[in-house]
Amino acid sequence: MPGPVQSIERAAAILRLLARGSGRLGVGEIAASLGLAKGTTHGILRTLQGVGFVEQDKSSGKYQLGATLLHLGTSYLDVNELRSRAINWADALAARSGEAVWIGTLLDGKVLIVHHVFRPDDSLQSLDVGALLPLHATALGKVLLAFDTQAAACLPDTGLEPLTRRTLVSPAALKRELTKVRERGFADDIEEATLGQASIAAPIRGYGGLVVGAISIAGSVDRLCPSSAGRPDPALVDFVQNAAQMISRDLGAGRW
Repeated sequence: MPGPVQSIERAAAILRLLARGSGRLGVGEIAASLGLAKGTTHGILRTLQGVGFVEQDKSSGKYQLGATLLHLGTSYLDVNELRSRAINWADALAARSGEAVWIGTLLDGKVLIVHHVFRPDDSLQSLDVGALLPLHATALGKVLLAFDTQAAACLPDTGLEPLTRRTLVSPAALKRELTKVRERGFADDIEEATLGQASIAAPIRGYGGLVVGAISIAGSVDRLCPSSAGRPDPALVDFVQNAAQMISRDLGAGRW
């Protein structure tokens, strides 16, 4: 098995050193603290600066943690807070609805599943945490698109990828759908991502009402849309929206 990569270990040590410090550090200070040659330290710092992990103060020439690295850390904390606050409500939603529950956030133009509660029966199921789902063809994705301008900017200007014959592939049609989502406060996906499957989702909000994720139930069309009209069961919609509101309250959203 290959051993550790020395340059990466040294870069990580520099980042840890900068994270512990109360201010900016110069090349010499970093090199002395870690027992590295100044030339080696400077080369690593230049590489870290190039990817945004450190920043150099123009007047002093000293280095500090960069905005990109800080953003990654904040995103990690945000996702973990969302997951920890949502666990109990997600379990309760699965029990009330009898369906699988997903919680998702935006990542690189997709929906990242950060929490998954299995459907409460004895059927064989696979864990979907870490899966990336399309924005335009899922209830979770539609919620994020409807309430998050950053998510909407991820969509292509041309046609969208068809996953089934019911997938919305026209940007104009999707725009009309997102207007309905904002009006109703929930989204649905009826065989748009997978034939025979449906989902219902509602937004999760943080401080100030900002949408930070979405929660959904997912299952067969027959269970989620039992009426002949093929619309989501209103009771299930209420369950999802109530869970979203409770998680939002725990995240400090208050009333919106």
